[in-house]
Amino acid sequence: MLSGKTVVLGVSGGIAAYKIASLASSLKKLRANVQVIMTRNATEFITPVTFESLTGNKCLVDTFDRNFEFSVEHVALAKMADIFMLAPATANVIAKVAHGIADDMLTTTFLACHCPKYLAPAMNTHMFDNPVTQDNLNVCRSYGMHVIDPAVGYLACGDTGAGKMPQPETLLNYIIHEIGHEKDLAGKKILVTAGPTREVLDPVRYLTNHSTGKMGYAIAKAAASRGAEVTLVTGPVNLEKPVFVKVIRIESAREMFEAVKAVSQDQDAIIKAAAVADYRPVFTAQEKMKKKDGQLTLALERTDDILGYLGQNKREGQFLCGFSMETQDLVENSRAKLIKKNLDMVVANNLKVEGAGFGTDTNVVTLITRQEEIALEKMSKDQVADEILTRIF
Repeated sequence: MLSGKTVVLGVSGGIAAYKIASLASSLKKLRANVQVIMTRNATEFITPVTFESLTGNKCLVDTFDRNFEFSVEHVALAKMADIFMLAPATANVIAKVAHGIADDMLTTTFLACHCPKYLAPAMNTHMFDNPVTQDNLNVCRSYGMHVIDPAVGYLACGDTGAGKMPQPETLLNYIIHEIGHEKDLAGKKILVTAGPTREVLDPVRYLTNHSTGKMGYAIAKAAASRGAEVTLVTGPVNLEKPVFVKVIRIESAREMFEAVKAVSQDQDAIIKAAAVADYRPVFTAQEKMKKKDGQLTLALERTDDILGYLGQNKREGQFLCGFSMETQDLVENSRAKLIKKNLDMVVANNLKVEGAGFGTDTNVVTLITRQEEIALEKMSKDQVADEILTRIF
């Protein structure tokens, strides 16, 4: 995904410096060229050897280190960089980069870079809230730098509040969003539905399905990475919110229907990857009386047909994509759904195929339109998401 990209990580002297080792490792696995620059203080928390072992590149600390090929090293790295992420960014180093102070290898290289720059502040909550630090962050923003909001939680100093560096996975998502894809979907608006819905039976129980939301979240993340304006309507899932995506959380199929209805008309494409609980309970007065005797007769009615509504109200130029989960007659049943609901594409899953369906990190799908059927081999859901978006646009 990041093959051919150079990521420069600037590590300053905060306790969270050790977490950047995990980020460097993840970037290397994605085939990025990872270059790490450390401040002297950062080496008190983690050694340069750790980063050199993980990245295969020399970790730079000393501006006047002569142990490299003849070149002005900070300028050479600045020219190579596709993104520069300063993490953890202490209050001291933020003040320096805000005002153009370049007194070590890290700040000198940072000042020479013209690539996108990201700061991940990490410090004591009182230092973070200090008006001086906030003013410095605003100066950085005014120069086009991106500031990643710190997490809120228990800090190493014992205080609780804002100032905790986000997890390495979150920082990785920012990097992938910035340089992982060309922004070929810039200007497009895409609505994605994901995850299960829940229909309440009583204060303890509910009807639902096995959807984990992984496929829908992969689509939302891929679309945002490619520059689209993405709205994600999601049922209850155990997944991290994709960066740069507007998220609307719902529980029931009715709530999903209302959310989709409210935002659907100005979208260029709508991709419904959610697995809606198709029936909801209906209790009559007689059934409530029976419940008192421990004899509840459960009546069910169909939930709102979200795809059917979208197909009936499709505006000109809008692309509708639905998902079909089938155990037999995959193409025939999915094509029937395509026609009946006035869709432009159906992504068909055969739940009996290994590596496809709910809860997996891979998928095996067939893309069905009115003109063709394209069977994809087993691949990651991130790869499937990119294939779907490429076929749509």
